[in-house]
Amino acid sequence: MTASHFITGEELDRGQLIALLDRAAELKARRDGGEGVGALAGRSIALIFEKPSTRTRISFEVGVAELSAAPLVLRGDELQLSRGESMADTGRVLSRYLHGIAIRSGSDERVAELAEGATVPVINALTPRHHPCQALADLLTLRERFGDLEGLRLAYVGDGNNVARSLAILGRTAGMKVVIASPDGYRIEEGLADLSDDPNAAVIGADAVYADVWVSMGDEAEAEKRRKDLAPFQLNEELLAAASDRAVAMHCLPAHPGEEISAGVLYGDRSAVWDQAENRLHAQKALLEWLLA
Repeated sequence: MTASHFITGEELDRGQLIALLDRAAELKARRDGGEGVGALAGRSIALIFEKPSTRTRISFEVGVAELSAAPLVLRGDELQLSRGESMADTGRVLSRYLHGIAIRSGSDERVAELAEGATVPVINALTPRHHPCQALADLLTLRERFGDLEGLRLAYVGDGNNVARSLAILGRTAGMKVVIASPDGYRIEEGLADLSDDPNAAVIGADAVYADVWVSMGDEAEAEKRRKDLAPFQLNEELLAAASDRAVAMHCLPAHPGEEISAGVLYGDRSAVWDQAENRLHAQKALLEWLLA
């Protein structure tokens, strides 16, 4: 890898991305046999959570342990960050103790500052603009379902958020066609993916249809407006039926059945959601190996 950090997913070229997914699949297939055990023996990795987490925390903590490294889980209020120490200085200090840092933060700028100060790899475990670890798990899931990512069509419907942006970045690197359907005011920037304001048109021929929450952490003040604006973009049985006959439904969780996705789709036979959640573990283990081994 040409960069020591993994912040947006743009650090990977296609060959590196495919190699990482190959390794994730190998780790998953041979997990019961202890594949990867010892790969990071003697390493210590900080997992910093400025925002609450279920999948990110558990998958990283378990993954670090399964690679024989020591996970150190920290909240922002447990560090001197709460007393004004800069992220850059925090990065400089942690780099003297640890071999890597993963951080889930409410600020892209703070993560960039941490990476600037750190001399060990920094992994973006979620920021408002990017969620590249989720996108890695999603690509692993799609490859399991379809065998190859090249030429696959993924339609994302709803809020053009961090997940949509990371899918656009890493999907493009993988050779996929990514279409993002969002109402005015909720779109990602031009140039990353094909943008649409029509969810029905976006899903035609899609191999996967993806939804995410309408009200993310920090959006609570405008929750009702967001629900009203995004209501036509629900991933439901009718929308999924307009996609390819082999299309799967995707969601990064947590889900709110009856809002951004119907219960029938979330829990139905065409749902890949629970594979996505599991694959966070395997994709992140491959990423940790890549950066730290």
